[in-house]
Amino acid sequence: MFKHYYRSNNWKIARFLFNSFAVLILIFLITPVLVIIPLSFNKSSFLTYPIDGFSLDWYKAFFASDAWIGALKNSFIIAPIATLLATVLGTFAAIGVAKNNFRGKMLFMSIIMSPMVTPIVIIAVGLYFFFAQLKLTNSYLGLILAHTVLGIPFVVITVSAALRGYDENYSRAATSLGASPFIVFRTVTFPLIAPGVISGALFAFATSFDEVVVTLFLASSSQRTLPMQMFSGIRENIEPTIAAAATIMLISSAALLLSIEYLRRRNDRLRKPLH
Repeated sequence: MFKHYYRSNNWKIARFLFNSFAVLILIFLITPVLVIIPLSFNKSSFLTYPIDGFSLDWYKAFFASDAWIGALKNSFIIAPIATLLATVLGTFAAIGVAKNNFRGKMLFMSIIMSPMVTPIVIIAVGLYFFFAQLKLTNSYLGLILAHTVLGIPFVVITVSAALRGYDENYSRAATSLGASPFIVFRTVTFPLIAPGVISGALFAFATSFDEVVVTLFLASSSQRTLPMQMFSGIRENIEPTIAAAATIMLISSAALLLSIEYLRRRNDRLRKPLH
């Protein structure tokens, strides 16, 4: 009966309409992102369509500009350190929550996850007044700590998901053979949850690299990051160099997403039982 239904004209029409609707949604989502790429190769000095011709001048201008390169360097200083801190703190927080039942566990998780659901401008204002008391505004350390706070929830989520598929019998077996807790973590636990840790680190890096609101509140002109430079460029002087910078960030984001998808599939393969 089901085979007959799947071969019917009504089923084919419904499947065609569903696929067409899915394609339209995909085009609607991806077009605003991709539309910037041709503009970065435009000969014209205006961000307009149709483009006048192919040129790499705006990429040359990007790499020749002290402002853009300085902003890129700042992003690559802040994002990796913030990612490292967020990964370490988020991983241990996820393991601590997963392995222990304590009073206030849900409240603790809610506090850790709060940067994901709180409007970013509220976080930025709060961090500004808090860091001002500690004299951490207009400093790399303040920006790194702020970006760490924003990246920790992503690490906690991915590591917690990895820990749900972790069999505690592995740890018990290693402990019964005389391994210390540190050795158990380094040789047993971490290799098995590594795809979740790395995925969380990639999300934390992308969050830090793309963050602009908190950076606007906390950074001085010498700590200007790439998104902050793009925001200033759009506000002060619109030129296709912004399109070149956006394309570079887009390619970086695509590489990160592909890495996350690869790790997700690898994690799924590792979780499959051996036959």
